[in-house]
Amino acid sequence: MPGVDIRETHEFTVRQLEELFLSVEWSSGHYPERLVKAMRNFETVFAAWDGDTLAGLICAMDDGSMTAYVHYLLVRPEYQGMGIGKRLVGRVKERYADYLRIVVIAYDDEVGFYESCGFEKSCVSSPLFITSLWT
Repeated sequence: MPGVDIRETHEFTVRQLEELFLSVEWSSGHYPERLVKAMRNFETVFAAWDGDTLAGLICAMDDGSMTAYVHYLLVRPEYQGMGIGKRLVGRVKERYADYLRIVVIAYDDEVGFYESCGFEKSCVSSPLFITSLWT
């Protein structure tokens, strides 16, 4: 995709993360300082850049051998539908190709996207949360 570069990084400004997360109405965007810290602590972070604009990102954590967990995948609305999300997922799949499992918890309206990326919906398990976030 011309103009959008995907690269691994753990360094973001408060403003970059706040704008990205709030663009998709995720409550995490109200805690941008915490997001900066979180990005530094994830095992894997790939970001999509259009010049200086953070167009999207994906973050994963892993156990070093068997299982990787995709925690965040988000793309600014004006960049959605351009294949950026699939490219980001592809980078995570490449990174964790030797692992036995890659896990993601998706909102119900996003399940189709993840299925198109090769994930399968579980018939025997459900995500559980303790959270104070509203999205």
